[in-house]
Amino acid sequence: MPGTIGGVPDLSRTQLVLYVAAAIALLLVGARALRAGEGAEGEFAVAAPGAAAQAGGVGFSLEGEGDVVVDVTGAVRRAGVYRMPAGSRVNDAIARAGGARPDAVLEAINLAARLADGQQVVLPSSRPGAIAATGAVSEDAPISLGSATVEQLDTIEGIGPVTAEDIVEFRDEHGGLASVEQLDQVSGIGPATMEALRERLQP
Repeated sequence: MPGTIGGVPDLSRTQLVLYVAAAIALLLVGARALRAGEGAEGEFAVAAPGAAAQAGGVGFSLEGEGDVVVDVTGAVRRAGVYRMPAGSRVNDAIARAGGARPDAVLEAINLAARLADGQQVVLPSSRPGAIAATGAVSEDAPISLGSATVEQLDTIEGIGPVTAEDIVEFRDEHGGLASVEQLDQVSGIGPATMEALRERLQP
């Protein structure tokens, strides 16, 4: 039988090895739990771009990309200038402006287009005379680069239906456009057409 030292049992080599192994196992379990907790906190802190805007709150970007300021007008409940998190979409801006009114023509604009700083989002209305008032159809009014439809682009001098469709497709493929100058990459657009686009389009 093992003796005692100072009233404490003299452990055998086997018992000592078992106790040490148990202690190491407990340390490993504790370290794994700490790592899992840290990962959960990281996931909780990350918010999807535009999520806060859809909830009507103020969003922020953890990546430090900066916010964008957009002018939302037309068939929305609270037209105005809003600050949105970087990476937000046209749909987020409409939600931030109180959502679309019942007379809004949502299918007339690209709701998935990415917002650019200084952009004007115009949501057309189905009411007689209201669309022209918002600048969606008016021939002389500036057209929003981020939400322009094929029909709107077709009203610009030098732009036909085919080129207008190419512009919208190019914009969708690139998740929106930050400036008119990017349209120089679209096939069929020359210097004269670019000048007309600069006069009629706004960021």
